[in-house]
Amino acid sequence: MVKRIRLGKTRALAALALALAAAGAARAELVVIVSARNPLPALSGDQVAAIFLGQSGRFPDGAEVVALDQRLGSNERNQFYSQVTGKTPALLKAHWSKMVFTGRGQPPRELSDNAAVRRLVAENPAMIGYIDRSALDASVRPVLVLR
Repeated sequence: MVKRIRLGKTRALAALALALAAAGAARAELVVIVSARNPLPALSGDQVAAIFLGQSGRFPDGAEVVALDQRLGSNERNQFYSQVTGKTPALLKAHWSKMVFTGRGQPPRELSDNAAVRRLVAENPAMIGYIDRSALDASVRPVLVLR
């Protein structure tokens, strides 16, 4: 009977370890990116939040900015908004419902994945997006790293 209890505890500990590892793996290191042709050196978290919440339509140097989102429900999108704005998906939906209803803005264009965001941002210096750090290449440049 003692062996069964120990085996049960061992299995429970192994399951807990796997669950914790999976939770850690789901949290990616995200980077906010602009085109490699954009001269912007960096942005603060507050500046990024203002852009992605429709409160600012310009980079700090005055150039127009167009924000691009990951697909609704993706881990990257949920993590990004949680870290940068402190908003849950439900609060974000409420924010954009109010912005659209009052005519003050439209939500960022939604793209399917990291590669799609990187490709569009690379093509246009006015665009900004966020991707998993592992998806970076020379066509884009990080202006904010989220940990």
